[in-house]
Amino acid sequence: MARLLNLVILLLAVDLAISARKQQNHKETEEETSDQCPEPYGYFADAEQCDKYYECSDGQITEKLCPDGMVFNDFSSEYEKCDLPFNIDCTQRPKLQTPQPSDHCPRKNGYFGHEETNICDQFYYCVDGKFNMITCPSGLVYNENTGICTWPDEAKKKGCSSKEVFQFDCPKVNESIAITHPRYPDPEDCQYFYVCINGDTPRRNGCKLGQAFDDRSKKCDWARKIPECADWYKDQLTDEQLDALENPPKPKSRPAAPINRRKPSRKQARPVEEVEDK
Repeated sequence: MARLLNLVILLLAVDLAISARKQQNHKETEEETSDQCPEPYGYFADAEQCDKYYECSDGQITEKLCPDGMVFNDFSSEYEKCDLPFNIDCTQRPKLQTPQPSDHCPRKNGYFGHEETNICDQFYYCVDGKFNMITCPSGLVYNENTGICTWPDEAKKKGCSSKEVFQFDCPKVNESIAITHPRYPDPEDCQYFYVCINGDTPRRNGCKLGQAFDDRSKKCDWARKIPECADWYKDQLTDEQLDALENPPKPKSRPAAPINRRKPSRKQARPVEEVEDK
């Protein structure tokens, strides 16, 4: 009987030990799976996906996604901010959510180059899948790396090099001239000229309305003073308009206020006796 009792006690002890071990393992597993917040409160980037992040509130974690085309900006755990990809380095977490394309928008939000590679100066600004087409200022092309318009040699976009965009080759010059970034007239347009950076890379610049580039002085001057460009604005501006541009009216100077040289009058002090009598 005693042996049977000892066996029952031994089995109960083993069962309690196994149960305690299971509870400990469950607790450790639960801690591993639920305690993923680096801090009790804040916003934290996913380690692999640039547009995924997590919100931690009192230690409870919630997975979130930026709008399609945006990525999470983890500059501070205190702020929940999605940003444009040009502003964030995603090289260490390059994964992104599946795109949601629409007309002219590869993703629902962001800046995107024109779908035709030979169109260099136009791009799309997309918000929630709706687009606006934007044209760069003359001489600039859309830079896919920065999301803004820049010089063709800075954008480095295929099919949009300086020579391809401008159809202009910088003349070969020696090093002493090249370092001065020489200027050359645009053979098709008197108002414009090219600056050859280091004598090799052309950048197109322009003169003010009514002016033209003088190849002799390498400066802008009034077109009517440059023989080969004297009639350049003939079909655009009248002689009166050109006169107005060349000789703008001088602003009228405001008359100076007259200077008052008289000393300010001072009130005479009343005699002490007179004050006391009252």
